[in-house]
Amino acid sequence: MSSNDSIKNIIGVALLVCLVCSVLVSVAYVALKPRQEANQRLEKLRNVLIAGDLMKEKEKVDIEGIFAEKIIPALIDLKTGKELPKEKMSGLLAPETFDVKMVAKAPELSRSLSSAEDRAKIRRIPTQMMVYFVKEGDSYSKVIFPIYGSGLWSVLYGFMSIDKDLKTIRGFTIYEHGETPGLGGEVDNARWKESWKGKMVFDETGKYDFKVIKGQAPPDTTNEIDGLSGATLTTRGVNEMIGFWFGPDGYAPFLENLKNDRGGVQ
Repeated sequence: MSSNDSIKNIIGVALLVCLVCSVLVSVAYVALKPRQEANQRLEKLRNVLIAGDLMKEKEKVDIEGIFAEKIIPALIDLKTGKELPKEKMSGLLAPETFDVKMVAKAPELSRSLSSAEDRAKIRRIPTQMMVYFVKEGDSYSKVIFPIYGSGLWSVLYGFMSIDKDLKTIRGFTIYEHGETPGLGGEVDNARWKESWKGKMVFDETGKYDFKVIKGQAPPDTTNEIDGLSGATLTTRGVNEMIGFWFGPDGYAPFLENLKNDRGGVQ
């Protein structure tokens, strides 16, 4: 056999191996995709419950059961602050499939932000968002809000819940980020997230009054959270993210309507 024939055989075998591997990877991807999607959905529900203070970080519970029993999803129009009828909950805007990343990318479901508006540095925002009421008898005890905004290296995605008084934080979680471990990555620190509970987003007049500050917040403050040590820009990003989402381009119109439509139970 000539050297040319040997080279051809080697290349042929290599190509065949590559083809077989490609087929196996494709088959595995298709076979595992439903399971991956189910796990992603379950992870989202888990973080909604954590933010709503309905379960602990590593607690093993019936996530879907608790969600069905305790949570009422509502689709809201951010501009008007009004809840949309349930028949509008379909496609990307269904409670089971709502993904803020996908919705923000869809031109028909989102809008671009001007530099003056874009406090959270996210460029685009959904025109409609899914929020979650925590049931308490015939009323509700808190509302859980999706939030996202830029840190130092990544976009942070999370949820924050507010008490029925529409002022007090009852839970906060960041479930996805790409910040530096040990520095900005501390946005996922359980102790830091726990420190948010009981803080006030709005003052007694209903005016937004909340800060994530550089350094330590005074022990008696009700509207400030400790910054992340060594992570000034991530801290600033979290502060701007909360300010954006609970401002006029975020949930403020909805909260104002909620005070009137649902009584804003004090």
